[in-house]
Amino acid sequence: MHLTIGGIIIGIIIGAVIGVLGRLVVPGRQNIGFLMTVVVGIVAAFIGTLIAGALGVRHTAGIDWIQLLIQVVLAAIGVALVAGIGSRRRV
Repeated sequence: MHLTIGGIIIGIIIGAVIGVLGRLVVPGRQNIGFLMTVVVGIVAAFIGTLIAGALGVRHTAGIDWIQLLIQVVLAAIGVALVAGIGSRRRV
């Protein structure tokens, strides 16, 4: 696999968008920073792409809505987990 600077930057941007969308899905306030949101989004985007590929829905005509849905759901779960772990440490 060959990574370019452009590919890394696009990955970070997509991760940020996925992370923010995941954060919007989780009800209530999440006490995590933007950087952690981006990290959760990048991980969710990567794992979501792998899952979508395994399900055979990664490459569809137009926007890959199913893949995007998988990524956002994973990001929401990740945001909820990270916010829960962070709130337990502060108690």
